[in-house]
Amino acid sequence: MTTPSSSTSTAAFGALETASALTDTQIDARARELLAQLTLDEKLGLMDGDTPFWPGLAEMMAPGGYGSRPWVAGAVPRLGIPGVRFVDGPRGIIIKGATTFPVSMARGAAWDPALEERIGDVIGRELRALGGNFFGGVCINLLRHPAWGRAQETYGEDPRHLGALGAALARGVQRHVMACVKHYALNSMENSRFRVDVTIDARALHEVYLPHFKAVVDAGVAAVMSAYNSVNGEWAGQNRPLLTGVLKEEWGFAGFVMTDFIFGMRDSLKTALAGQDIEMPFSMHLQRELKPLVEQGKVPLARIDDAALRILRQQVRFGQGRVASDYAREVVGCAAHRQLAREVAAKSIVLLKNDDAVLPLAGIRRLALVGRLAGVPNTGDGGSSNTQPDHVVTPLEGLRAALGDEAIFFDDGSDPARAAKSAANAEVAVVVVGFTHADEGEYIPPDMIPMFAPSFPKPTPAEEPIAKKILPGHQGQQEGGFSPGGDRERLTLHPRDEQLILAVAAVNPRTIVVLMVGSAVITEAWRERVKGIVVLWYPGMEGGHALADVLLGRVNPGGRLPCTFPRRAEDLPFFDRNATKITYDLWHGYRKLARDGVAAAFPFGFGLSYTVWKLANLQLASPVLAVGATLQATVDVTNAGPVAGDEVVQLYVSARGSRVERAVRELKAFVRVSLDPGETRQVKLSMPVADLAYRDEARGWVVETIAYEAIIARHAEDNAALSAAFRVG
Repeated sequence: MTTPSSSTSTAAFGALETASALTDTQIDARARELLAQLTLDEKLGLMDGDTPFWPGLAEMMAPGGYGSRPWVAGAVPRLGIPGVRFVDGPRGIIIKGATTFPVSMARGAAWDPALEERIGDVIGRELRALGGNFFGGVCINLLRHPAWGRAQETYGEDPRHLGALGAALARGVQRHVMACVKHYALNSMENSRFRVDVTIDARALHEVYLPHFKAVVDAGVAAVMSAYNSVNGEWAGQNRPLLTGVLKEEWGFAGFVMTDFIFGMRDSLKTALAGQDIEMPFSMHLQRELKPLVEQGKVPLARIDDAALRILRQQVRFGQGRVASDYAREVVGCAAHRQLAREVAAKSIVLLKNDDAVLPLAGIRRLALVGRLAGVPNTGDGGSSNTQPDHVVTPLEGLRAALGDEAIFFDDGSDPARAAKSAANAEVAVVVVGFTHADEGEYIPPDMIPMFAPSFPKPTPAEEPIAKKILPGHQGQQEGGFSPGGDRERLTLHPRDEQLILAVAAVNPRTIVVLMVGSAVITEAWRERVKGIVVLWYPGMEGGHALADVLLGRVNPGGRLPCTFPRRAEDLPFFDRNATKITYDLWHGYRKLARDGVAAAFPFGFGLSYTVWKLANLQLASPVLAVGATLQATVDVTNAGPVAGDEVVQLYVSARGSRVERAVRELKAFVRVSLDPGETRQVKLSMPVADLAYRDEARGWVVETIAYEAIIARHAEDNAALSAAFRVG
C-alpha cells in the first residue's frame, strides 16, 4: 500500500477518469476487469486506509492535520486506481480555503431540497478541485434530543425532512465525486458514543431512525459510514443485521460501507462477515488480521471480492463522464460560491417573535449591538466538521457594512450594566447570544487513547518515538486542536447571556435577540421580555451579511424550525450524556409533545414572516386509494401581505383509526414556495401510500386499509390547518 502525498491533485480518479459516460453495465464490467487483475494482497489493500497507523495518528492529532489533505484508502498505482480520497464535511469541505456554508441544522431550517442540491454541487466541485473524490459529510442522524453535541451537523428531528435534504445533498455532491451518508445508525449521543448500547425495537428502528438513510440510499449514494455506538448489543461497525440484513439485502445497497474513523470497529472477523467493506483511515485491524482469516477459511474469499468490487465500482462510476480540466483550483471559495453561502444563510434564518412589527428595521440611525458573539467568527463545531474559510463575516461586520460604522454602537456584553447603558440610548438593541464549539460539538474523551491502545498495532522501531509522544499524554481533544464540545450541559442559554438579555430589555423596549445555536434552546426566562427573536444558527462565512439582509428587510425571513423548541426539558425524552445503555422508542420532538398534549414554545415547522400567508382550497385527487397508489393533494397558497417572501407548506397525515399506536400527525411531504405580494399559486404535494405503513416485527411493512386524514399546515401545531379525509383500500 502507498502513503498519500499531502499535495492535492486534480486527477482525483487517476486512470479511471474519462470524459465519456458509461452505462451501468459498462461500469460493472470495467470494475470486474480491474478486480480480475488484483492480487489477494491488493484486494485486501482496498479494504483499509493507506496511511500507516502511528504516523497517521500523529498527523491527524496535530492542529489542522485532519483537514490538511484527502485521506486515501485502496490506491493501486500500477493499475491507475486512485483509491477513495476522503475529505470530511458537512458545512463545506474542511480543507483550507473552501466555502463554509451554514451548518446542516440551519439548512434544515430552509426546508429547500433544491437549494441543498446546489450546495452539494459546490461542495463536490470544490472537493474535486482540491484532489479529493469522496465527500464524508452527508450527516443525517436524527435529532432525538437537542442536547446532542453534534445536532448542528444534521438537519432536524423528522425522518421525512432528513431524508429529503440528505438525498438532495448527495445528488449535488455526486455530480462530481462520491458521497458518504453517516452515521449508520442510531448515533444521537456524543459523549458516550464509544461506549453506549442503544436498544430499539423494529417499529422505532424502521419507522423513525432508518427511513432517512433509505431515502439517501435510494438516491444512489456511493457509500455509508457506520457509527461508533452499539445497537441491540453489537457495535454498529460490525453489526450484520444493520450492514447486511437491512442495508445490503433489504434495501439493495450497491455501494460500499466504511467504518467511522480509527475506532469504528473492534473485531476483524465480525467486521468482515457483517458486511463492512473499508476500515478508515489507517492500516490498522484489517491490515494485520484479515489475510490470516481468509487463509484459514474463516472469511470467505467471496466476501473479499464483494467488498473489492463494491469499492471499484464506485470509483469507476464517478471517474467517468468528467474531466480534470473542469476543476480548476480557482473555483475553491470563489465569489459565486460565497454568494450562495450568503443566500443559504439568509434563507435559513428563522423569525420566532416579532411583536409590534419591530422587524424589519427602517431608518435606523443608532443601533446598539450587544454580545461577544456579534464580533467573533462563530461557524460551529471545532471537531471533524471544522472548516477553514479565508474569512468569516461576523454580525458586527455585516451590520456595519449595511448601516455604516457610525450607526452601530457595539458592546461585547461582558458587563451587563455597561451594555444596558449603551442600549438605553439606541433606537433598537440587538443582542447576539448563544453557543460556540466550546459548548457543543464533537467530543474526544480524555481517556480515548488508553481505552483503545490495546488494539493499536505495535509500532516499528522507527515509529517508537511517535508512539511514545502519543501514548503518555492522554490529552484527547486538546492535542488535535478539537474544542471540548460534547453534548450540551444545558438547554437554556448560559446564565450570563440570560442576564445580559434581561438587562438590555429592561432599558430598551425594542430589544431583539439573535440566537447563534446548533439546535433548540429553552427561552422561557426571557422570551416574553423582548420584542423580537431571530435564530441565526451557525451561519457560515457570510452569515453577518445574511443577518443584516434579514434584519433590514432586504430578505423576508422564510426559515422554519427543523426541530421543536420546548418550554421545559421535562417535555423531552430522557437524556443522559454519560449513559452506557439507553432505549430509543417512537417518541421525541413534535410527536412526543402531541402525544403528551404539551404545547411547544415554538413548534416544529414554525417561523414568522414580514408578509401574511393564507392557505385555502385543499383538494385530494381521490378520497379512496389503493395500497400501491400515491396520495396527491393541492392547496392554494396566497401571499396576502405587502412584500415578496417564501412559505413552507407542510403535509402531515393522521391515522387515528390505526390498530397500533401512532403519532397524532406525521410529516409526509413539504415544499418551499416563493410568491410576490398578492400572488396565489396552487401547490402540489404527494406521498406514496406505502409511506403510511407501520413496521410489524413478523410481517414487515403493513399498510392499514383504514381512514386517514391529510393535513396541510404551516407548522406541527397549526390550529388553522386544513384537513381532508381519505381512505386506503
